Amino acid sequence: MSEDDGDAAEVAEEFLRGLLAAFGAQSEIERRVSEAAQILGLQNLLHRKPKQLSGGQRQRVALGRAIVREPQVFLMDEPLSNLDAKLRVQTRAELIKLHQRLQTTVIYVTHDQVEAMTMGSRIAVMRDGLLQQLDTPQMLYDNPANVFVAGFIGSPSMNFFNGTIAGNGNGSLHVEADSLRVEILADRRDQLRQYTGRDVVFGIRPEDIHHIAERPNAPESMRTKMQCEVVEPLGSELIVYLASGPNEFTSRMDTRNKIGPGDTLDVVVDTAKLHVFDKQTEQAII
Repeated sequence: MSEDDGDAAEVAEEFLRGLLAAFGAQSEIERRVSEAAQILGLQNLLHRKPKQLSGGQRQRVALGRAIVREPQVFLMDEPLSNLDAKLRVQTRAELIKLHQRLQTTVIYVTHDQVEAMTMGSRIAVMRDGLLQQLDTPQMLYDNPANVFVAGFIGSPSMNFFNGTIAGNGNGSLHVEADSLRVEILADRRDQLRQYTGRDVVFGIRPEDIHHIAERPNAPESMRTKMQCEVVEPLGSELIVYLASGPNEFTSRMDTRNKIGPGDTLDVVVDTAKLHVFDKQTEQAII
């Protein structure tokens, strides 16, 4: 075989390797595109041009373009904002599965606290460009650093009302807020005693205000009366809007409670879950 024949063979071999690599790359491209389309529900739209897609579909395509790259870090800025409610829930679940499979870091920006709570392993709560708190979803819910975080995390949001921490001379403390008066539990008194007589902001979540029928054995010191103003039945629960003097509260209640607007209700305020904030700084005391 001549030298020219050897050169030709090398060229042919290199050409074949290039073809095989190209076919392999094409196969990988098709696999990634198909997988991303399946995740995002776009498998029946792959033949369409961008102008033939709706805004929500285009947003899913943009998300798919990030997924197929299989990057080391995903940066997502409100990727689900234009999707309808059902598709948002579905895509959220698929993104969680994708993260679990790829074990890739995702920095996810959202104004939807439900998305943040369900998708985040750690959440950075920002306000006016400043970090308010960085923690796990459950810690943000249980121990918010300030009024802003407490109001942002949770749906319906936390109830806030102004009041005073007062003592009655026997060592006990209670909340005084116009017509609302409930006792502070013994294990929290030491943390709050230095604030006796001072104006503070109290916070209580809707799920921590109960109808007396749900907590019949609750101590008398945690009970109070409130006026029912509005009832929103959601099938699995009732969202009840209550009033105590000038203060308004939202509560989650059991659907077995027969409640109507105008009713005066005996309610239990779970003071073990009461949050107290400094009125000036809005920082958490407990």
